[in-house]
Amino acid sequence: MRISSWWLVVAFVFGSLDITAWGDELPVISLWTGQAPGETDDLGPEVAQPNKAGEIPPVTRLTNISQPTLTVMVPQKERNGTAVVICPGGGFNILAWNKEGLEVAEWFNSIGVAAFVLKYRSPTSKREIPWLAPAQDAQRAIRIVRSRAAEWDLKPDRIGLLGFSAGGSTAANAAIKSETRLYDAIDDTDQLSCRPDFVALIYPAYLVNKQGQLKPDLVVTKQTPPMFLAHAFDDGITCENSVQLFLALKKAGVASDLHLYSTGGHGFGLRPSEHAASTWPKRCEDWLNGLYR
Repeated sequence: MRISSWWLVVAFVFGSLDITAWGDELPVISLWTGQAPGETDDLGPEVAQPNKAGEIPPVTRLTNISQPTLTVMVPQKERNGTAVVICPGGGFNILAWNKEGLEVAEWFNSIGVAAFVLKYRSPTSKREIPWLAPAQDAQRAIRIVRSRAAEWDLKPDRIGLLGFSAGGSTAANAAIKSETRLYDAIDDTDQLSCRPDFVALIYPAYLVNKQGQLKPDLVVTKQTPPMFLAHAFDDGITCENSVQLFLALKKAGVASDLHLYSTGGHGFGLRPSEHAASTWPKRCEDWLNGLYR
């Protein structure tokens, strides 16, 4: 996993990589047989919202997702047995599908990591517990990848979870509550552990209360997976989300990385910019190397 691959991200942004050209050809796995847990409403067809004027590169925003899926992106060579399930952000209203999903998976593939982009249920922002359905989807996704690890030449004890913004809330809740059954088992796959072996949270949202303290239902213990956290100080979604979670991890004795950057704002994904925050992928690669050297 020690391949220097930052150039791939630069190449994408400046036009020599075009992941969207082959995205529709990737294998897609349905998470659930029939309706997802607790779903009764018909959202209608899935929708890709119009691109925003002047947005370069454009961001594909998906919504009306009632049938969650995993898009499979497994590197064809230099595979190291590690896998990650990616949860794009979008305020529990949309999913930033390419910017915080497919592009990120492409980068992970470049360092030998298999990636599975989770299209979790959305919108859920107006539900009593916005993170619950997405976290159910994330836990099911971890179990599916673990159950098929041999098929993709993966190590079942090296399966992680990554999330951006609301996807960070999804990943954090799914991981911290992995000892809790968030949905009723439907098959043998659900007998497997849904605890990710590592977690990366990039500008995670909705983890702290109005007082800036970690929400009381996020109970970190020594069984919580090690985490990598990256956030910008000037993010409108306060960096206290990452700081307070890191402090809880420290108190529980869970060795983790926290990277705070003075500028970068929110939603930077892994696209290069003038801000140091855009260097988080290399820091994350170094962290993974430390976990699995």
